[in-house]
Amino acid sequence: VQLQASGGGLVQVGGSLRLSCTASGRAFSSYDMGWFRQTPGKEREFVGGISYNGGRTDYVDFVKGRFTISRNNFKNTVYLQMDNLKPEDTAVYYCAARFGPTIRIGANEYSFWGQGTQVTVSS
Repeated sequence: VQLQASGGGLVQVGGSLRLSCTASGRAFSSYDMGWFRQTPGKEREFVGGISYNGGRTDYVDFVKGRFTISRNNFKNTVYLQMDNLKPEDTAVYYCAARFGPTIRIGANEYSFWGQGTQVTVSS
């Protein structure tokens, strides 16, 4: 499966962005999806994930209550809604796919990656 992330940009503190990740190929609905982010000099870190059917989500503590992941399997797309953005959310955001059944937080557990989209939060 090939993934294409989009929706990044520049936003002020407290603002919102919605990232999208669209998959090509079949069997998108079979994949658990994850969102990760990375800043220069740091490892790619897990932000959150959603199960193959959208029935379960998982988030890292520092985005709980601010970020929401959803998916539309008819559109082969997963979303990351980011609200109340903070300067520390500035990063390149990546979507990734893996076969389930459990949402994993390790980047090395994902088989397919999108190209990344830059999110910059200005203060």
